[in-house]
Amino acid sequence: MVETVSEGSGTAIKASDFVRLDWTVEKWGEDQELGGTWAATSTGESTPRRQSVEQIGKPSQQLPAKVLDAVEGKKPGSRVLVQGTAGDLIGESLNPSSGIKQKDVLIWVVDVSGAGTVDAKGEAKGEQAATEAGMPEVKAPSQKAATITIPKNTKAPKDLKEQVLIKGDGKKVEAGQGLVAQYTGVKWEDGKKFDSSWDHGGATAFQIGTGSVVPGWDKGLVGKNVGDRVLLVIPPSLGYGSSPNSELSKNTLVFVVDILDVV
Repeated sequence: MVETVSEGSGTAIKASDFVRLDWTVEKWGEDQELGGTWAATSTGESTPRRQSVEQIGKPSQQLPAKVLDAVEGKKPGSRVLVQGTAGDLIGESLNPSSGIKQKDVLIWVVDVSGAGTVDAKGEAKGEQAATEAGMPEVKAPSQKAATITIPKNTKAPKDLKEQVLIKGDGKKVEAGQGLVAQYTGVKWEDGKKFDSSWDHGGATAFQIGTGSVVPGWDKGLVGKNVGDRVLLVIPPSLGYGSSPNSELSKNTLVFVVDILDVV
């Protein structure tokens, strides 16, 4: 069962739109939250609460597909109730150790905080500036991962370095928003690419400024503008240095990020 508890305003959410959500889930008959964003603590007094940033129709690590899909067709600002058995809503993904049985009735309440339609193949437009001395060289062919060349005989910086390569004229990125972006990342130590949105179907989204991404992204992208292409050089302390199990924990990371929109 899907019910719109309260309706928002604006354009109805379409398949493949990006959304920023608050949610909570309880088991029928038990006044106890099983999960959600409302109880999430921020990383500081001035830091917004963590929310879920998702793309309709794409797998989510936090919400079952049927719960996320229930948001399609609703308007930003809406509150949506989704009710069903765990077997129906979660299916084979139900963890036996969770204590939830297939026949248990679960109730999700989902609030749509923001939404937007973004071209999955979008990219920053405009003339790209030359990179500053000591910064990696960037070549960004259209519709492909950027080629990032690390300067020879140059030590990795110990502090965050950033440069806006293309200046956009869109709205300013604020902490707590869902940032929709294209990106390419390489390791300073060997110049090898370790990830790119272009290798995963295009634009992707993260909540920014809440500790949901590496600190270097939070520090380097909050305050930038939609349409910017940003070069970031991130030392391990602002990358994955606090995650010793990560293969990138000791690496200085270099990212080129095209900011496509915020939701």
